[in-house]
Parts: sequence; structure tokens; C-alpha cells
Amino acid sequence: MDVSLIVGWILGIILIVVGIGVEKVVNFIDVPSVIIVIGGMAAALIASYPFRMLVQIPKHVAIMLGTQKYNAGEVIYKFADMAQTARKRGLLVLEEEAAMIQDPFLKQSVMLIVDAVDAERIREILEGEVNALIDRHEQQISIYEKCTSLAPAFGLVGTLVGLINMLKGVNMDQGAGSIGADMSLALIATFYGCILAHLVFAPMAKKLRIRNEEEVIYKQIIIEGVLSIQAGDNPKFLVEKLFSYLSQSQQKKFMRDESTGGYGGDAAS
Repeated sequence: MDVSLIVGWILGIILIVVGIGVEKVVNFIDVPSVIIVIGGMAAALIASYPFRMLVQIPKHVAIMLGTQKYNAGEVIYKFADMAQTARKRGLLVLEEEAAMIQDPFLKQSVMLIVDAVDAERIREILEGEVNALIDRHEQQISIYEKCTSLAPAFGLVGTLVGLINMLKGVNMDQGAGSIGADMSLALIATFYGCILAHLVFAPMAKKLRIRNEEEVIYKQIIIEGVLSIQAGDNPKFLVEKLFSYLSQSQQKKFMRDESTGGYGGDAAS
């Protein structure tokens, strides 16, 4: 489980509370401000997005908190083994291995070369799926990026409500007590909006974008891997080619230890 998002939230809240002063935190609790900011933001999201996207928010949270599920090192060496097998026994033998693959995208990719589909056509099909995946992910990420603009906007709405009530109170001679409460609403609503935008929703959008990039790189490795197998590339060259998609630290993590036949680092776990 990747708890960095939760740790960041907790750390941010602690630092804000310390900055405010524990004894003064109660001054920053205002129910009308919460209703205006949270309620207005929720209403705007419902108006902007279909329910089929909004009901996936719990799934998005699970993705943010989950660890990276795409083992690039494993799939690279799997391609190396398949390339060795294909060079010895032909591409048709890979149909048996494809039947045991659980990943639908990887399975489809291997079956395309087994079926002797043209290389350009394979690239077109698989890259089309990746592009469609990116588009879907961008729509999902846009929910949280939208929240980063909605939260301060409704914080401003709360500010306007507080100022209007304050000015009305001054005009009607309701006394200083009403002015203080209305001014508090005006300032606290903006405070809530800024906290939600920059501590909650902006990190959520960034976390989803990172998960999207991880999946896209994994699928790009698959595309190049199956095309290399179809082209009859040497397994060692194939491994070096696919490792070029990874950072230096990832390459060290996934590097196979030839003496033990396993993976370097903790990639085998």
C-alpha cells in the first residue's frame, strides 16, 4: 500500500494546526463555511460529470493508495524468454504461452503476432488502445483538477456571503457580534477552499497522473516487445531495448542476477 498520500495529508494538517495554535483551532471551525464550500463543489461536480464517472471515485482512491502493479522487469524478461522460444520453434508455439497470460493487453499483443498480423497493423491496434486508455484516464483525472479550481471558487462565494451579511448587519445596526460572525464566515470559507484545493485535490490529481504514466510505459514496453519478437530480434538486444524505457534506478532494480537466475533488488517479490 502506498501511504504517501495519507502521510502528506496528515503532515499538512498537523503543520497547519501547529501554525494556527492548538488552542485557537476552534476558531477555524465553521459549519456554514463547510456547507458552502463542500456542498457547492459537490453540486458543481454533479452538474459537470455523468454519474458513471462520479461513482468511480472510490475506485480512484484505491488506485492512489495502491502500489505500482505493473512489473516492468518481469514482462521484459518474459519477452526475452518468448523471443528465445520463437527463434527456436517459431511464433505459433507462443499461442500456448498466451493462453496462460492473465493480463488482457499482453495476451492480445502476443496473439496478434501468433496470428501473423502485419507489424504496422499491430502497432496501430495497440497504440490505438493505449491512446484510448490515456483519454479515459484524462477524463478521470480532470475530476480532481476541476476540484482544485472549484474549491477556491466556492471559498470566494463564502467570502462574498459573509461580506454581504456583514454589510447588511452594519446597515441594520445589528451590533458588533453579528459583524464578527459574518466576517469569520467570509475568511474561513476562503481558508477551507485553499486547503481543499492545494492539500487534498491537487495531490490526488498528481497521484492519478503518475499511475497513468506507469501504466502507459508498461504498455509501451509490451508493444515494442511483441514487435521485437515478431521481427526476430536477439533476446539480449530485446532486453536492452526494452530497459531503455526505464530509469537507471528501475533498471538496477529489475536487472537479472545471472548467478542466481533471479531479479536484482526486490523485483521478484
